[in-house]
Amino acid sequence: MLVDQLIMPTDRRSAGRLSAVTSIDGYKDAYVAAGAGGSTHVPIVAADPAGSSARALLLLGRGSDPDSERGVDCPGELPAASDPNLVERARAAKQALGDRVFILGHHYQRDEVIQFADVTGDSFKLARDAAARPDADYIVFCGVHFMAESADILTGENQRVLLPDLAAGCSMADMARDFQVLDCWDALTDAGIAEQTVPVTYMNSSAAIKAFTGEHGGLVCTSSNAERALRWAFDQVPDGPDGSGQGVSGQGVSGQGKVLFLPDQHLGRNTAVRELGLSLDDCVVYNPFKPNGGLTVEELRRARMILWRGHCSVHGRFTAEQVAKVRERVPGVQVLVHPECTYEVVSAADLVGSTEYIIRTIEAAPAGSAWAIGTELNLVRRLAEAHPDKVITFLESTVCYCATMNRIDLPHLVHTLESLVRGEVVNQIIVEPTVARHARLALDRMLALPELPPVTAPTT
Repeated sequence: MLVDQLIMPTDRRSAGRLSAVTSIDGYKDAYVAAGAGGSTHVPIVAADPAGSSARALLLLGRGSDPDSERGVDCPGELPAASDPNLVERARAAKQALGDRVFILGHHYQRDEVIQFADVTGDSFKLARDAAARPDADYIVFCGVHFMAESADILTGENQRVLLPDLAAGCSMADMARDFQVLDCWDALTDAGIAEQTVPVTYMNSSAAIKAFTGEHGGLVCTSSNAERALRWAFDQVPDGPDGSGQGVSGQGVSGQGKVLFLPDQHLGRNTAVRELGLSLDDCVVYNPFKPNGGLTVEELRRARMILWRGHCSVHGRFTAEQVAKVRERVPGVQVLVHPECTYEVVSAADLVGSTEYIIRTIEAAPAGSAWAIGTELNLVRRLAEAHPDKVITFLESTVCYCATMNRIDLPHLVHTLESLVRGEVVNQIIVEPTVARHARLALDRMLALPELPPVTAPTT
């Protein structure tokens, strides 16, 4: 075993530096690697620096601590994972509900769950699909918490959005909390640059962060439209002769405006440098656990892109070394990665694009072509099974599932559907009205971005 015990302080600043822990509201799941024997359950203890108590951080599905976790318990009995009738139970419950229920399945979901989805897609596509079904009483979102929040914001007041497991969070979204972002904005105000700065938040953020963005004149982006979103944001900042922001018209990327990009530093950096022509020196990283983000006032004033120190726990695992090794191992391979990967990885890859882009690229690729894909393993495996005429390999040599996404399993889905059949609504996601109103502003600004012609995936 690699790790026996980990003492983790509950202080926000020090606890936040532990990348192995993901949470939806506080620290929740820790994953400890074992040797060839597979995963081992190791109790991880968080020591309260004040000495009041210690709390256990438990592995996925192996106990719960109600004082530090939310959503880990279901009302009623959860079906046993070993129940051989789960598939039939899910099918029967869905049939009984008919058009009253609409099931959304994110691309990263398990096969056992995705088979019951009415539509599949990335987070924003699924939220829009939900909004396009106003007659469905119940939207069951097989994804993670921020996705269900977006669906609740975009759907009608008569509709209810359910998340089969409320503990299905997103580590990236949790890396930007509303109080931290407010502190950051105060730092920008103190530096005299807040009026020159437009916030842009990735779809993978909480409703509270989307609301902050909407309230401060910004918008949401996806990995598909990040370039358009950033160009829009830079266009919103008017430039005076001295760059003070007091002029009458913006100069866009070539002007003096700044963007605060939340919460994924890699998508922000990759888009700014590779798509907008900014330099790496134009980008700084704001660390919420350091005073003033770990930056001097001069560094903030000089920057064009202020990147939040967040990342995807899946895509952050890929390395340029893995790209080099797969090229040695697979002759003629093309490397296709998601823009949430690091700048070094996307620079070493052949193609970079969103989840939908990755899918379209593989669909359009000729038979016999070889691909190494850097994204979540459920999707890569599904693509390989759907295209046996192509050589499709996973970029990393070890397993790289999205752990929180995989909390949605068949027992939780069956529990949710059967509860609805009984007239019981469980695990409903409700975004507070004021938060929803401001978040909707940021989403609507994104929806108003000009559409680009459909991109034809390149072929070899």
